[in-house]
Amino acid sequence: MFVLAPLALAVAPSPYAPRVLVLENSSSPASVEIAEDYMAKRGVKNLLKIQCQDSALDAGKETIPYASFQSAIERPLKIYLSMHRGIDFIVLTKGIPIRISGAPTGMNNTQPSLDSFIASFGYDARKDAIPVVLNDTGFTGKCWANRFWNSHERFTHEKFGGYLVTRLDAYTTYQAKLLTAYAIQSERSKPTGEFLIDAAPEHGVGDLSKVPLSPIKDGKVDTHVVNEMGYGEWDADLIVAGKLLEKKNLAVILDQTPTFVGRKSDLMGYCSWGSNDPKFDAEGYKMLRFAPGGIAETAVSTSARTFLPTTGGQSLIADLIDGRASGVKGYCDEPLLQAIASPTILMGRYTDGWTLAESYYAASRFVGWEDIVVGDPLCAPYAKK
Repeated sequence: MFVLAPLALAVAPSPYAPRVLVLENSSSPASVEIAEDYMAKRGVKNLLKIQCQDSALDAGKETIPYASFQSAIERPLKIYLSMHRGIDFIVLTKGIPIRISGAPTGMNNTQPSLDSFIASFGYDARKDAIPVVLNDTGFTGKCWANRFWNSHERFTHEKFGGYLVTRLDAYTTYQAKLLTAYAIQSERSKPTGEFLIDAAPEHGVGDLSKVPLSPIKDGKVDTHVVNEMGYGEWDADLIVAGKLLEKKNLAVILDQTPTFVGRKSDLMGYCSWGSNDPKFDAEGYKMLRFAPGGIAETAVSTSARTFLPTTGGQSLIADLIDGRASGVKGYCDEPLLQAIASPTILMGRYTDGWTLAESYYAASRFVGWEDIVVGDPLCAPYAKK
């Protein structure tokens, strides 16, 4: 792991603070420490203490049975939300499990990320919410079409339903706390880092004019996007994202060669196929380094399968957090390509000054699925000062 030097305590009370709720697992020392640190730095007062298994201890505790989730987390959380109107952002902390088994949505209709399941709270009671059944290459599961997808209006729970859920998680408690410290640092001066967009031309490239592909067309599920989205179509999204950033006069490396690009530093944004790139360089990936406020997305099925040190398997977003990324999106189980965030929307909204949470959720097609967004939800280095 990359060893991070200590940062001086940064305190930046946010005007968004009344809209944020922090969940603390009182059974987890890591969760308690991270929750207290975040609330102090951002001036957040809304705190819900729950008690459940401590997922910071071992990988087996990163999955919680649905019945245990309901009693320990869902019921107290829904009660709190019903009594505290105006909550839009929910912050989970290391020590809170990352996935649920036996739930009514998710892969195999039973296993969503805990984060995305909470993000869909209230969808089942809305007449305008659209249920989705994903069925692609032998994988199937239930979720909801994200009502905030590709929105040009900023998020509120009242307008869109659901919640923007992120977590402060990493290999270590110290690294999880750095997510907030780096977010605050990024907001104190104009970002100057590069964006690395690494496409894989071996897949072919889809129609650039159709980016981004929407899961809903004329009020109905678009079965092509939901069930048949091709590799080349995400490559097209990567290319459009790169060109968009170029038009904004931001520093961009838009790589369309077969080479996997690693070992870059001072990154403000990163999108690639990760270990699904035919030329993947594992060491180069682990040597990527981010500037404060830098965010990332990789098209990797199980990139957030664990936040504990492990070996083997696909590339992990925890390694990007280890490289100082301030925000990353990953997946605790197979999400299918259509659930990977649209690079064009993600990088576009973020550099327009939207918060980290708004940018990732606007770029994500589904909720109640496998998605996990890591980072301070309020991080907004490109917001107008």
